[in-house]
Amino acid sequence: MAAKTPNTAGFTVPGLSLSNGHEVASALQMRIHAFNDLQLTLKHAHWNVVGRDFIGVHEMLDPQIDLVRAMIDALAERMATMGVAPNGLPGALVAARAWDDYEIGRASTTEHLAALDLVYTGIITAMRKTIEEVGKLDPITEDILIGQTGELEQFQWFMRSHLENNEGELANKDTRTEKAAAKKAK
Repeated sequence: MAAKTPNTAGFTVPGLSLSNGHEVASALQMRIHAFNDLQLTLKHAHWNVVGRDFIGVHEMLDPQIDLVRAMIDALAERMATMGVAPNGLPGALVAARAWDDYEIGRASTTEHLAALDLVYTGIITAMRKTIEEVGKLDPITEDILIGQTGELEQFQWFMRSHLENNEGELANKDTRTEKAAAKKAK
């Protein structure tokens, strides 16, 4: 049984053990960190994108930012429902994350989209892993994560439509870092 701490309650949702509820909430905390990082990264790209297709990409990013912020809120509220206090503080994000800051500053639309494509790949891959883990414990939370992942995949498709050529290849094909993706797509 999970022990009560200052950041956890002595309850969770009906039908889950306290330890399972707190385990699910812990997985959600990492998604909150990733989404907080994502919305800041998207806003950074929104401010720093230049060149051809500027307005289309600039305006494409704001609705994505708004939806990611709504995703954060949904996950934080699910955590609270499960009896665990969500943490949205920047220090906690930096301490917990296993990824580096986004490295692209002022750059063309293609460079930012190529780099953001890799960011989305990382987020979506982690979401699918979390869905698999959480699905064994709580189908309600699994459902929330599945819906959010579908939206993220659609966002990535919007970005990839700018990077795809007539043969169906992406401009950032076979790259592993944001800088390499941006450079190859340039």
